[in-house]
Amino acid sequence: MPARKRTAKEPFGYCLNTSTIKGQKLGIVEEVEIAAKAGYDGIEPWIGELDAYVKSGGKLKDLGKRIKDAGLTVESAIGFFEFVLDDETRRRKAFDEAKRNMEMLKVIGGKRIAAPPFGHQDAAGLDLWKTAERYARLCELGDEFDVLPMLEFWGFSKSLNRLGEALLVATECGHPKACILCDVYHLYKGCSPYEGLKLLGPNTIGVMHMNDVPKNFPPEKITDADRVWPGDGIAPLKQILRDLRDIGFTGPLSLELFNAKYYKMDALECAKTGLKKTREIVRKSL
Repeated sequence: MPARKRTAKEPFGYCLNTSTIKGQKLGIVEEVEIAAKAGYDGIEPWIGELDAYVKSGGKLKDLGKRIKDAGLTVESAIGFFEFVLDDETRRRKAFDEAKRNMEMLKVIGGKRIAAPPFGHQDAAGLDLWKTAERYARLCELGDEFDVLPMLEFWGFSKSLNRLGEALLVATECGHPKACILCDVYHLYKGCSPYEGLKLLGPNTIGVMHMNDVPKNFPPEKITDADRVWPGDGIAPLKQILRDLRDIGFTGPLSLELFNAKYYKMDALECAKTGLKKTREIVRKSL
C-alpha cells in the first residue's frame, strides 16, 4: 500500500496510539487491522501489548510483517523504565528494560519510544542536569537499535512536568538526535504556555500526541481519562498546528485518548472518528 501523499494542508502523518481503543480489548493484531482500515499512516503500540502478543505465542517478526503489509509504520511505542532515578540498582534495571523494549521495536520496525519521568512522578526535586546525562545514555543505547528515545514530560508529574524542563534536558544531554514527545493534554495539565512550541525546531519533537481538553476542567482537576476528540475541547489546536507547521515539523500526530465513553464504541468506528476529527482540525488550521 503506497504511503499517503502529504500536502500543504496536511503536512503531518496520522498515527493511532492504541490507548485510544484499548478499552475494546482487541489485542495488537486486531488493533493493527483497525488502524489500517481506519486510514491511519502509522501505529503507536504499548510495550505491554507486545509482551502479551509474544506470551500468547506470537512472533514479533510476523507482527512486523503484518504491520508493513497493512501499509502502516510503527512511529513510536509506549514503554516504562525508571531511567531518571538516582537509585543505581533500579536505574540499571531500567536501562535493561529499555534495551529489551528497543530490541522488540527493532524487530517490528519501530522508530521511537517514549521516555517519561516514570518512577519519579510522585516526587519533586528531580535533578535536571543528572537527568540530561541519563537521557544521553538512553539515546546512545537507542543508537544501537536505531530506536530513538523521546523525552516525555508528564503534566501530572511532580518532576519534569513542563515543556521548558524537557527542552532543558534534551538540549543539555548533548546527543544530536535528542528530541521530546509532546502532548496537548500534558501541555495543559502542566501549565506550559502553548506559545513555547514556536521556539522549537523541526526535529525537536519526535511525535505530537493529539487530543483535546474539555471545558470546565482546570489543570489541577483534569485527568488522562478526560481527554476528548481533537476539536471538541478548549485547547488552541489551530494555533498549535500552525506553530508546528511554521517550525517545520512534519512528523506524526498520534491520537492518544483514554476516554471510557469512546471505549463503548465499536473499535473501528472509534478509530475512524478520531482520524476524521484530527484531519478536520488540521485542515481548518492550515
